[in-house]
Amino acid sequence: MRNKQEEKKIARERIKILFDSADKIFQENPERANRYVVQARKLAMKCNLSLGRYKKKFCKHCYCFLRTGTNARIRTKDGVLIIYCRNCKKYTKFPFKK
Repeated sequence: MRNKQEEKKIARERIKILFDSADKIFQENPERANRYVVQARKLAMKCNLSLGRYKKKFCKHCYCFLRTGTNARIRTKDGVLIIYCRNCKKYTKFPFKK
């Protein structure tokens, strides 16, 4: 039986692989890229991990993989990063420091 730290390490590696694969395959098959995002989220929830640096790569409303210029629009306004998903037509906002 594996301990929790080892399981979390394996889960982090798998999440990285899933997001890298989603990025590579998005141009040919966006549905598969979206499926990879859903799998990565489920794995993170199962192991109680944060998706910290990957949060800006998918829409929190429809869970689709976001690629700037293709299905996402990114703007900045008053110290806030605004990501607009063109699939579900919703915004996600992230504060940032100048």
